[in-house]
Amino acid sequence: MTHPSPRERAEPVDLTRFAWLAIAAALLTIALKTVAWQITGSVGLLSDAAESVVNLVAAIVALVALRVAIMPADKNHHFGHSKAEYFSAALEGLMIFVAAAVILATSIERFLNPRPLENVGIGLAVSVVASVVNGLVAVVLLRAGAKHRSITLTADGKHLMTDVLTSVGVVVGVLLVTLTGWERLDPVVAFAVGLNILVTGWRLIRSASAGLMDVALPKEDNDTIRAVLGRFTTHEVTWHRLMTREAGHRRFMQFDLLVPGAWSVQRGHDLIEDISTALDAEFPDIDVVCHLEPIEDPRSYEDAADRPRE
Repeated sequence: MTHPSPRERAEPVDLTRFAWLAIAAALLTIALKTVAWQITGSVGLLSDAAESVVNLVAAIVALVALRVAIMPADKNHHFGHSKAEYFSAALEGLMIFVAAAVILATSIERFLNPRPLENVGIGLAVSVVASVVNGLVAVVLLRAGAKHRSITLTADGKHLMTDVLTSVGVVVGVLLVTLTGWERLDPVVAFAVGLNILVTGWRLIRSASAGLMDVALPKEDNDTIRAVLGRFTTHEVTWHRLMTREAGHRRFMQFDLLVPGAWSVQRGHDLIEDISTALDAEFPDIDVVCHLEPIEDPRSYEDAADRPRE
């Protein structure tokens, strides 16, 4: 039997307002960082502006993904559309790769052909303002992602926070160029920024791929589930073949419950309801599927050997 949790029966939370916030922040930071680059001529600041363009595209993709993810189940998608968030995170990772490639190529060209920087003070001040905007929005997205278990908002928040760290590195690089007079230090910093962005993109793609492959819940969550099931285990009641997975903000689990064959259907049903209620208390968004089996029947154990390894 299946047991959807109370939250799953409720209307899904619309998180698109956070995507709109990210879009607004990206537009503002693109404008600010472009001004900073044009004022100074710094390739490091140019790379910073290019990453903000990626932020804008990623925020737009996130908006679409979040709209799709809250769509209810239909005749062709019985489990809903929550996995749409993984496509958003994967596409964001790919776009980061493209931005990093442009940054690396630009930094190499500037290293071979260095140019002096201009109006450094004004340019850096503008860049710092843009970084503060990104930092504030990143905190909002990360908190919302954790609260609503949204991989899209979490990915967007982490990307923006990486952008903040990148901007700090660029600002430090430009300051060092001003202090030392070594013009090639600017493209060196830009190259380091490009490598850092590549790492961020790889992590996003790896995380999205794991979700699309129905990765199991984290070990601590699985341990909590086993502890809950353990509270109902007696000399005549046990369980096996526990399997878990997550899809975006949704969590799923299934297991086989073994009870005496002489039990009535009502008694077995009541026990499953009690177990599901206890699981809902730990994981309000989990969808539970339970298969009831007679504990005396050897056939109940035929598939136990196929259960996932710990």
